[in-house]
Amino acid sequence: MAEQKAEASDSTPAQVVEVIGKTGVYGEINQVMARVLDGPDKGRIIRRNVKGPVKVNDTLMLLDTETEAKPIRAK
Repeated sequence: MAEQKAEASDSTPAQVVEVIGKTGVYGEINQVMARVLDGPDKGRIIRRNVKGPVKVNDTLMLLDTETEAKPIRAK
């Protein structure tokens, strides 16, 4: 089967509101709160995991706005 690539029209922009912390085995994943800027979930703030450097006011292009990440547990 052919693998389909996501196009820019399939993604939804979201703006990073808050960087919560690092997660992952090596701390390579950042957990953020992001506000959806377009689409049916416009204005909704969701928790997402992001790989790579990210800061407040960055724009993420999300393929899915329904899935939320689990909160980071305290050690």
